Amino acid sequence: MTNQEIVRLFRLTAQLLELHGENEFKIRTYTNIVLTLEDMRYEYNDVKNEPDKLTGIGKTFIEKINEIEKTGSFSELKKLLDITPDGLIEMFSIKGLGAKKIKILWQEHNITNIKDLLIACENNTLATLKGFGEKTQESIKQTLIFKQQSVGKLLYATAEDLVAIIEGEFIKNDLYAIITGEFARKNEIIHSLKWVIGINENLTKTLQLIDKIPFLIKNEKTSSPFTWKGHFNLLPIEFILEPKEKVKTQAFIFSAAPGHLKFINSESHSLLKIAVTNHSISEEEIYEKAGLSFIPAELREGKLEFEWIKNGKVSDLIELKDLKGILHNHSTYSDGKHSLQEMAEHCKFLGYEYLGISDHSKTAFYANGLQEYRVEKQHKEIDELNKKLAPFKIFKGIESDILNDGSLDYEEDVLKTFDFIVASIHSNLNMDEEKATERLINAIENPYTTILGHPTGRLLLKREGYPINHLKVIDACAANNVIIEINANPMRLDMDWRYIDYAQEKGVMLSINPDAHEKDGYDDMKYGVLVGRKGGLIKKMTFNTFGVEEMDKYLREKRSK
Repeated sequence: MTNQEIVRLFRLTAQLLELHGENEFKIRTYTNIVLTLEDMRYEYNDVKNEPDKLTGIGKTFIEKINEIEKTGSFSELKKLLDITPDGLIEMFSIKGLGAKKIKILWQEHNITNIKDLLIACENNTLATLKGFGEKTQESIKQTLIFKQQSVGKLLYATAEDLVAIIEGEFIKNDLYAIITGEFARKNEIIHSLKWVIGINENLTKTLQLIDKIPFLIKNEKTSSPFTWKGHFNLLPIEFILEPKEKVKTQAFIFSAAPGHLKFINSESHSLLKIAVTNHSISEEEIYEKAGLSFIPAELREGKLEFEWIKNGKVSDLIELKDLKGILHNHSTYSDGKHSLQEMAEHCKFLGYEYLGISDHSKTAFYANGLQEYRVEKQHKEIDELNKKLAPFKIFKGIESDILNDGSLDYEEDVLKTFDFIVASIHSNLNMDEEKATERLINAIENPYTTILGHPTGRLLLKREGYPINHLKVIDACAANNVIIEINANPMRLDMDWRYIDYAQEKGVMLSINPDAHEKDGYDDMKYGVLVGRKGGLIKKMTFNTFGVEEMDKYLREKRSK
């Protein structure tokens, strides 16, 4: 049980208390405990027997947490849920809807679920209700449509956990299986999971073993003797059964996008035809017969990979081991979970040569952004830690908010004290393409901007990014010697891999950054690497392949200009 799980239940309790008109003091008590747990530097479970580390968590809430640990919930929340229509709970996840507005929808207009809410938006009736209006209605409508489109999809990182569980079942039942499809190609969003499975002794027995996997629901109508179809929590799952000698070749076919399989070689044979007519050869042999170098699965999208492979080699692609440092990270100075020292020591422990700390800037008040005097305090601590941790180095950075006009949110005398600056948009996200592109380019043209952070601001399956002209933004970065971030957080993976090739063509370097808010956040670097490889990112165009001395030299020279 993590702090995040406890926080979710206590936050929901505060929302339901407000929804049902409970007294303000009680609501504030739950709100305060949420803030306390969010600010805790430790997992509650790790320190629950150390009273000095539980400051702000009284006996009453310790009892509630113990109850959560035993039952998954606690009595007060259960009572509130019993008197609340189920559909209202989902409404709390919609931006622009708090307890007061949900209460109006429920008690005055009998809107108790997402479906009825969308109908009210489409009928233009929500805008007429007190406290709403056309802008709120349109924002809610777009959010609901996006949520509908996201049903039955998973982030790659989430699907990774599910794949591991399913493949654990295969191992238990001695089934030979290879994952294919979007997951094999490392797509950022997974719409379905598909395996090719070798028939074990006989077809019936193999199907029986698959049917035993307890958490998968079979669709009897769409399944056939050689194809098992079903779902896990609305995510489509498919198993294609083949004789064991055909598994590798069939897995190759299903791991590639249709455009990749259509490639025609000099003998007028497509990759698909070569695979189908040579059903027991390996992927490497298929490419060899086609007269091609081997192309990793993540590149098999039928887009630029054949042009890429003419000029590059698979060994040029970025790998996790090539990264020498981690830039764009947060500490308890802003909204991180671990202290600057803890973040630095863990980074060093993982084998990296440097850490770029870039806490939120002063405009991000919601994330405890750093006022000027706190910047100075952090820089003094960095100087002390650098003496202690050498040759490991902490570079002084900031994630500076890009304001509406594209300017950064510190004066020049503060900006020049940083080793590097990640410039990012966090507010006023409702922009058209022209406005968003202009805002980004103005920030890129600021001589203090080192890295453009998460260019579109997207949160995959949660909110769309603001629209930008990617090519113009990349051109501006090329003209101003600004690096573009690949934000490795699985919910961002931004910049989009589809523009990596153009960035490299224009000579723009990319930096794989985890945007880590805790030590474990460094683990997300692997997802940034997957995105980089998918876009054909090579080592020499990856900023944080620089060693500590090369990085120090680069940043000093940029500052001097």
